[in-house]
Amino acid sequence: MTLNWQQQVRYPSRIVCTTTESVDILYRLGLGDRIVGISGFTTEPPQARQKPKIGSYTSIKLEKIKDLNPDLIVTFSDLQAQITHDLVREGFTVFAMNQRSLYGVLEAILMLGSLVGAAGAAQKLVDEMQQTLELTHAHAARLQQRPKVYFEEWHDPLISGIGWVGELIELAGGQDIFPDVKGNNASERIISADEVLRRNPDLIIASWCGKKVNIPSIRQRSGWDQMEAVKNKRIYEIKSAHILQPGPAVLKGLEQIQMLIMQEFAGK
Repeated sequence: MTLNWQQQVRYPSRIVCTTTESVDILYRLGLGDRIVGISGFTTEPPQARQKPKIGSYTSIKLEKIKDLNPDLIVTFSDLQAQITHDLVREGFTVFAMNQRSLYGVLEAILMLGSLVGAAGAAQKLVDEMQQTLELTHAHAARLQQRPKVYFEEWHDPLISGIGWVGELIELAGGQDIFPDVKGNNASERIISADEVLRRNPDLIIASWCGKKVNIPSIRQRSGWDQMEAVKNKRIYEIKSAHILQPGPAVLKGLEQIQMLIMQEFAGK
């Protein structure tokens, strides 16, 4: 066997992303052209939707991935543990991200950027995001009232927001009413309607993952007509792509939370 030591070593140039946040990161690093396959749930950025689809969040088309011949596959979280396992068994190089906080999001950007040879661009993106987070926090500090906010990730059963969502609420000037209910798995964040009523939020923000929020049905829940948020018609939706995908797009969610808080509570 003769080794060609003159062969150029390259960073990954054919990348498959099994969830949307890695697609978002790579596009923001200027590397969208390297992506050859995406999840069917990908929404950010919109132009990425033209890429070949390789499956959904919890299932993939292995033969499709083989046809794409990727030199790197980026997966996410324990929900894709089996997918990651299967891909590794097939001989693919896999980078499994698992960010569950805003700090984790920034770390993931740096790690993925370094992995694909874009460490400088990744650091620039992280610096810009940190600046936005700091400016939002400074602006929120001027609020006279910090409203109590209930974030609903799902409706049946009721599930409160994952870790980074509570952080976004706090940065925007609100108080997450379930700071004590945290967990990476949705099953760890199941709550009761009575407990939401007892904690009596001033503002409700809902983002049902992959499904449009039915605001009238929230208003009609038993006893919730006595809740401050319902009495004052402060129930709003944020698209899940803007807040439930742990990548740069969460800044869109932060902007919307801040806008809602400012429009409803600034000066009160």
